[in-house]
Amino acid sequence: MQQAEKDIRVQLAACYRIFDYMGWSELIYNHITVKVPGEEGHFLINPYGLHYKEVTASNLVKVDIHGQVVEDTDYAVNPAGMLIHSAIHAAREDAHCIGHIHSTAGMTVACQQEGLRIDNFYSVLLYGQVAYHDFQGITVMDGEKEDLIASLGTKNFLILRSHGLLTCGSTIPDMFLNMTLLQRSCEIQVSVDQTGRPIVPVSEEIGKKTAQLLQLQMQAAEGKPSGELEFSALQRLVDREDDSYRDV
Repeated sequence: MQQAEKDIRVQLAACYRIFDYMGWSELIYNHITVKVPGEEGHFLINPYGLHYKEVTASNLVKVDIHGQVVEDTDYAVNPAGMLIHSAIHAAREDAHCIGHIHSTAGMTVACQQEGLRIDNFYSVLLYGQVAYHDFQGITVMDGEKEDLIASLGTKNFLILRSHGLLTCGSTIPDMFLNMTLLQRSCEIQVSVDQTGRPIVPVSEEIGKKTAQLLQLQMQAAEGKPSGELEFSALQRLVDREDDSYRDV
């Protein structure tokens, strides 16, 4: 195994632990994938049947964009995860990492006809960047791939209606930061709705300006790639609790 693959396995396994730390895991379901460096059409996904706390660098499963496992393993992979992730990885060269969650706040907003409103600090940061995909049942039918890709387009934030949240990134930390922003946007919207009080509107002008400022800020994070500082901080936290995920 090449060192680049070992490194990306450790980082992806850390991401699973971080998602669980953030409260974004759900039994043995959901999935995060990353492309294998130097191996066209191959990506890593969690073994189906394991909780995120059980995912390690060594038990991640290598698959291709056709849904075939390409190495010896004792584990299967989630069919829905394979369809969603293989479709996007195949269509989007820039989507090196993809995460999908079923958080309560995310699913709540996904079930609302209006979707994510641009009226809180986090959602304004995502002005004009969130795509939507209509619910077609459990995502296991190949016929949904084209619709999914068309819905996402070139965006990195996707709300799967009646289903959950999905974000893409150029790196694992980039995807993580994107998911953090989308999840927090949904959490605040749900919390505000529970007050039953009038909502302070945010103008379109402020929305556009804020989204532009976010892009500038992310580019200037001490010269680090998007999400790297945030991801590293969370990785240090999970390391102190349990660093067994590093087993390659």
